[in-house]
Amino acid sequence: MAEIIQERIEDRIPELEQLERVGLFSRAEIKAIIRKASDLEYKIQRRTLLKEDFINYVQYEINLLELIQRRRARIKYSFKKDEIEYSIVHRVQGIFGRASAKWKDDVQLWLSYIVFCKKWGTKAHLSRIFSAMLAIHSNKPALWIMAAKWEMEDRLSSESARQLFLRALRFHPECPKLYQEYFRMELMHAEKLRKEKQEFEKAAMDMGNFDHPEEILKGELARIIYKNSVSKIKGAEFHVSLLSIAQLFDFAKDLQKEIYDDLQALHTDDPLTWDYVARRELEIESQPGEEQPVSKQAKAMEVGRREERCCAVYEEAVKTLPTEAMWKCYINFCLERFSKKTSSIPLRRQRLERTMLAFRKAHELKLLSEVQYKQWIDLLLRQDLFNEALQVAEAGTELFKDSVTMWQMKLQVLIGSKSPDVATHFEEAFAHLKPQVCLPLWISWAEWSESAKSQEDTEAIFKKAILAVTGTSSVTLKEKYLDWAYRSGGYKKARTVFKSLQESRPFSVDFFRKMMQFEKEQEPCRMANLREYYERALREFGSTDSDLWMDYIKEELSHPFGRPENCGQIYWRAMKMLQGQSAEMFVAKHAMHQAGH
Repeated sequence: MAEIIQERIEDRIPELEQLERVGLFSRAEIKAIIRKASDLEYKIQRRTLLKEDFINYVQYEINLLELIQRRRARIKYSFKKDEIEYSIVHRVQGIFGRASAKWKDDVQLWLSYIVFCKKWGTKAHLSRIFSAMLAIHSNKPALWIMAAKWEMEDRLSSESARQLFLRALRFHPECPKLYQEYFRMELMHAEKLRKEKQEFEKAAMDMGNFDHPEEILKGELARIIYKNSVSKIKGAEFHVSLLSIAQLFDFAKDLQKEIYDDLQALHTDDPLTWDYVARRELEIESQPGEEQPVSKQAKAMEVGRREERCCAVYEEAVKTLPTEAMWKCYINFCLERFSKKTSSIPLRRQRLERTMLAFRKAHELKLLSEVQYKQWIDLLLRQDLFNEALQVAEAGTELFKDSVTMWQMKLQVLIGSKSPDVATHFEEAFAHLKPQVCLPLWISWAEWSESAKSQEDTEAIFKKAILAVTGTSSVTLKEKYLDWAYRSGGYKKARTVFKSLQESRPFSVDFFRKMMQFEKEQEPCRMANLREYYERALREFGSTDSDLWMDYIKEELSHPFGRPENCGQIYWRAMKMLQGQSAEMFVAKHAMHQAGH
């Protein structure tokens, strides 16, 4: 092994001599490079190979290349690249080659290899790397697409890209993404050929071998891909994705029309088709011969007319396809348009009326989802329509009695409208919902009670909640209870609540830290109480939370009535209780603290 390493180090000598001769590195730096390279070589030549060693070696060589580039720029020296950089690049390729042969399944390693070759200008090498990678990872369509895009965009070889896509489709005959990218590639190729033809015609040159059939220039190959793909991949979503790609190319109007007509013919029962057809009306401009709107008012009227056309399509859609999914598309469109900013008050009013009407119609047909009821209520509240919002909320809770979100919305409306029956409705909600999902409602009830009722009423709600909510959900509730106690009754009240809850597990670290903070805000701050809170917290979290132990030590050292002599005992208790990484972190933090950091 030593002979191999020595030979590899000797292979470096010409490039290192050049680096020193041209003044890019000093003799001392060259010696440091040799030492580091020897260490890295030993690691990748031993019997037990580790991937990290290869990665570290590659990273070191890349850092060296970048340093050489920076120093070249600084001294403005650009010669001897063959003897210096290319030698290092060739060596890195060798290391990557060994690593990728050893750990064939590591896609990230292959991708790093490809990125390196792209950056350092070894494109001839890339085709072989892609071939080797795809031979092993033929089950990953994204890698086929990457290889084809490189052939098309970097090597400018549409034929190689086409062959890669065809091979990929033999492995993945029903992969939508492959068809989409292959379709895009053929359209890009046709566009490129058309531009080349235009340039030849402009220069009045003989096209010779560059003359291509008219069908190719019109995107016939893309049309064939489209026909093959839709015969294998069904569904409006895929159809629409191909149409969106085709619309990026102005020359493919005939193809766009064909795809659009097929979409309407084949997928009339899919809400996505109707959604696409309706939204398309927004892009259709004024009829030829009509003047384009100039003033803001005229533009707003034109937008309004387009939106009316969209809604006419949606109205036809919900009659033809009266489903929840179709109404969802219609309502989402209305909400999107309403959220668009406009200075035209009539247009904004028109959008609001249209949205409200769509919600009402879907509600009458019982085709609104829970999410849409929430959207409707939010919209009504923003318009200060509390009575209608309450009616909608009641209808929503009637349909979705086990939904905590719907009950929250209803109670939010009741609170906003200052209803006298809020407490009764909270009780009704708890009767319909499972206890484990009620935490948000208990918190809302307590917050409302704090602003609208007496302290006794609010505390009664917190006590009920503590009994009703169990498990991890109760952790947040206890923190809220403690915060409320301090806000409403000061430290004395907070301490009473803390003592009443201190055996009611589970807790969070923040529960105890809140009490510590409340104590520190008192005058005087009692160290005996702080010790009590720290000890109580450490009983729960002493085996995992190294910060608690460190803070306890700092408190003993910094508090006027602290006992620094206790710190040693706290340290050894921490070492006994903390496990694994927590113990290591504690030791490191303690050492840093003792060093004055």
